[in-house]
Amino acid sequence: MIKNDLFLRALKGETVNRPPVWMMRQAGRYLPEFIAIREKYDFFTRCRTPELASEITVQPIRRYGMDAAILFSDILVIPQAMNIEVQMKPNFGPYLPNPVRTQKDVDNVIVPDVTIELDYVYQAIKATKELLNNDIPLIGFAGSPWTILCYCVQGQGSKNFDKAKEFCFTNPVAAHQLLQKITDTTIAYLKEKVKAGCNAVQVFDSWGGMLSPTDYQEFSWQYINQIIEALKDDAPVIAFGKGCWFALNDMAKSNASALGVDWTCSARNARYLTGGNITLQGNFDPSRLLSPPAEIKKMVHQMIDEFGKDKYIVNLGHGILPNIPLDHAKAFIDAVKEYNA
Repeated sequence: MIKNDLFLRALKGETVNRPPVWMMRQAGRYLPEFIAIREKYDFFTRCRTPELASEITVQPIRRYGMDAAILFSDILVIPQAMNIEVQMKPNFGPYLPNPVRTQKDVDNVIVPDVTIELDYVYQAIKATKELLNNDIPLIGFAGSPWTILCYCVQGQGSKNFDKAKEFCFTNPVAAHQLLQKITDTTIAYLKEKVKAGCNAVQVFDSWGGMLSPTDYQEFSWQYINQIIEALKDDAPVIAFGKGCWFALNDMAKSNASALGVDWTCSARNARYLTGGNITLQGNFDPSRLLSPPAEIKKMVHQMIDEFGKDKYIVNLGHGILPNIPLDHAKAFIDAVKEYNA
């Protein structure tokens, strides 16, 4: 049994004394102990070495005592397992030297045996579970199929993912084949993560907001929903689409246990669009962690008041930034723990 199950109770919609709190990208680049490891090992070595990934996962928990841990990994381990080369270039980000641009390229993409290709992730989960000692739940994650396609086709990060959109709109048959291959791989991957010990999973649709509402349904949401349907009996699923407030109404009709909300959508609108019945997660602007700690605490309490303490998980509206001072991150977590309705 998990000693602090506040996060899991919030996902079930149970009444709680205060909402649980964790931060997207909490395992990582703003922590000096993470930077010390980063100086010794390159990015994918950290992802592929269970003792490193598990240590990085628990670093923020030791420092701040969040209510959930999220496994240190990356969404691009999926295309790597699917026969697509992915490099992580310092001061640049992901780089895919052979982007997927044609039907032939799609044909060369495999649906791998995830138990073999991604075994290092499951080993990292087992190592992390030992370190956590059942104190708090562990979250596993994957990128949405659309977000993974964006990188596979664009070949790198982008402000508008124009090449990815061009591929979908000019070659929809190949695009849907690629999306389905990514979806099938992701479902198998997340199921194995749950078997290895993850208590919940989150699907990150980081680039969903690049699509119009109609295109979002066709190229993103239907595939996320396949993942939710496949996982719903195994573990709670959180769906987070950045910039996807326009889809919250449809997302709320799914079997997701919670929906992530970014900082561009108010608590009131998010509750209204989702019908008020589903657990919501978010939505503090990550840049607002640069405000003075006293102001952070005040804003966090106001945010909880606006969302309501039940059916709510306190989080950022996207990942924590590398330049956030340590005491500001602490102010964010402490504000939630000190909350009295």
